[in-house]
Amino acid sequence: MAITKVTNSMIESVEASKLTGTLPAALQSITKNASDPTIDTNPAGGLGTVWLNTTTGEMFILTDATAGANVWTNIGEGSGGVAPQVYMTATNTNGTETTQGDFKVVTFNTSGTFTPSVGVDSTYGNKVEYIVLAGGAGGGSSQIGNSGGGGGGGAGGYRTSSSFTVSNAGLTVTVGAGGTGGVGASSANGVPGTSGSNSVFSTITSAGGGGGGGYGGPYATTTGNAGGSGGGGGGNNLPMGQGNTPVTDPSQGNKGGRGGYYGGGGGGGAAAEGITGTGAGGAGGQGTANSITGVSVTRAGGGGGGYHNSGTGGAGGSGGGGAGGNAGANGSAGSVNLGGGGGAGGGSPTPNVPKGEGANGGSGTVIIRYKFQ
Repeated sequence: MAITKVTNSMIESVEASKLTGTLPAALQSITKNASDPTIDTNPAGGLGTVWLNTTTGEMFILTDATAGANVWTNIGEGSGGVAPQVYMTATNTNGTETTQGDFKVVTFNTSGTFTPSVGVDSTYGNKVEYIVLAGGAGGGSSQIGNSGGGGGGGAGGYRTSSSFTVSNAGLTVTVGAGGTGGVGASSANGVPGTSGSNSVFSTITSAGGGGGGGYGGPYATTTGNAGGSGGGGGGNNLPMGQGNTPVTDPSQGNKGGRGGYYGGGGGGGAAAEGITGTGAGGAGGQGTANSITGVSVTRAGGGGGGYHNSGTGGAGGSGGGGAGGNAGANGSAGSVNLGGGGGAGGGSPTPNVPKGEGANGGSGTVIIRYKFQ
């Protein structure tokens, strides 16, 4: 009977002198070390190099020789080969982490740090998506007496990216606070709201919203302040809300609305300009919707302008903008962590009666999303 295949059980022994040929260079010797190889262990023998851990007895063979990203396959009785990380992992302080399929989402409502450990995947290994939203501004107040309304606060600057490059280093996260509303006034003028504070992620800075202008009496000029989105002008003949400054690419927001004779202009929002205060307080500019957390949320709406006497205060922009007051009523606050502008105070209906006060803007947020598997 002819033998067509020789199996191990048929071979009792073979004399060394009978073995001919040359073993591959990488298998002629074994690298011995007290620890396992790592992905950046780059042996001179290249592909096929054998590595023996003299502490555990585990053995590895180099199956993919890529400098700094080598793959060592465990060929002994142990388990767990050595291979480069494909996607990102990360740790953080003060962020809230959730899982969204193959992605992690970290939301910072207070300042903290984000520390990534990048992988080798060319699309997702070192890229994150983010929203950086600054604090919204406070709304302006009216003056004591029979007067018009203040201007609405501008929304916090709103910046996004779906492919921001990071490295293995801790990154600073700063969440901007909302600005304060105008609360004090002399008999001559209302008080502007203060601007919101900046939010920062790594090298990305979003500017705080611009404070809304205060009502200044006939023919005075009380413009809204510049910011991520501009504040609305106080109710008057002349004032105009400021635009989005400093100018950025992409833009962070929009202009605040002009003030009218008695109506304050609405603060600018991420998606639209504030409305002019004509016949009523101007509405705040609309915010922008985003689904980075897995649920669509609208953020960065401008605050509504205030109005005189029994007229209508301006509506807050969608995305956390506060409504403006009327007839001596205070404005409504911008929403926390939505970067909304504060609503402006409304003019009092009779002389020498305290005016409406501007409301505070909402704080911002920083949200980071990355692929982990």
